[in-house]
Amino acid sequence: MTTGESAPLLEEKSAPARPGGNEIRWGRWISASAVVTFVALFVVVSRTALDPRVANPNTEGRPRPVEYLFGVDNWMLWVQLGTALLLVQLIVIFVIGWRRNPGSPIMLMFLCTTLIVWQDPIMNWAPFAVYNPDLLHWPESWPLIMMSPTVEPFIVFGYVTFYFGPYFVAVWVLRKLQAKRDPEAFVWRHPLISLALLILVIGFVFDAALEIGSIRTGMYIYSQVIPFGSIFVGTPFQFPLIWESFAVTFVMVPAGVLVYRDDTGKSVAEKLAAKARLFPRKPVLGTFLVMFAIINVAYFAYGAWFAAIKASGLATSVACPWPYPEAKVYDPQGYYEKEGVAGPYSVGKWATWQSGVPNGRPDVDAPPPGEGRCAPENANG
Repeated sequence: MTTGESAPLLEEKSAPARPGGNEIRWGRWISASAVVTFVALFVVVSRTALDPRVANPNTEGRPRPVEYLFGVDNWMLWVQLGTALLLVQLIVIFVIGWRRNPGSPIMLMFLCTTLIVWQDPIMNWAPFAVYNPDLLHWPESWPLIMMSPTVEPFIVFGYVTFYFGPYFVAVWVLRKLQAKRDPEAFVWRHPLISLALLILVIGFVFDAALEIGSIRTGMYIYSQVIPFGSIFVGTPFQFPLIWESFAVTFVMVPAGVLVYRDDTGKSVAEKLAAKARLFPRKPVLGTFLVMFAIINVAYFAYGAWFAAIKASGLATSVACPWPYPEAKVYDPQGYYEKEGVAGPYSVGKWATWQSGVPNGRPDVDAPPPGEGRCAPENANG
């Protein structure tokens, strides 16, 4: 690969007219109909009530034993309003970008990093990511959705800004570095490696800042983490810094590299699709499929990373106090009970060998009432 790079979203030159314009127009109508149908479905089925499988029948109301950022109690309302506005903006950006340059690799990656949310319930299961039941969410009894430890909220549809956003900062930095150096410099000779390293660093910092802030608002918790490499260990704000902020770059890096254009004007994804002879008469479709396959594999790698941690039993630090008393304590490995947290407990799905407990949740010798780090008398939020 040589010196070029992807142009910013709104600076890409309009592509020449392509054959099959009617197909593109049909695609727009189908896409618009799909979005409207999807939104309507969510409006109809979403709820904040909890399914009996998840709900704690011994708790009335939704007490919160934790004080959140700035002492604000209704963060979830503002988070969801902000997400809804963000999604509207993202749709507008996508429509404008696609109309200006149909088939743009950036727009295709925009779609890919949105559509990978189909995996999100699994990716909540793997790292013990427990979402606040106050969030509007899908029915917990639905297939796949039930993989989430508590609920699967709609806010994850803003993933494009999370997984693809660091690319735009990284490619801007890369351009600046190239402008200051001669053509024999590393950033010119190895632009893809340079871009990948920049995304790794920028993505790590971006993820840490975004997730620590989100956890502080009460949006979700990591109910169990490895003490080493984590911060705020043992509190509801614990965060597996090294493990999570590094792992998310498994998706961020390929997302950025795949849209990078060389001096031929072709992106890496377009070249891979052409080399694979994938739908040669429909290059946009071929490019999209290459992106979608690679990004999904990358996201699976993220999940496998945390699944291995989960099965190892090394994530021994539990978030105390349990911040969502209206939901059963998610405790597939018994660590909460060991620390004195009262039940009832939930093991969720994939709670045997997938979670490192082939015989199911182990029998636990709980400490006497009032003892244990997470007993109500001892836990501090």
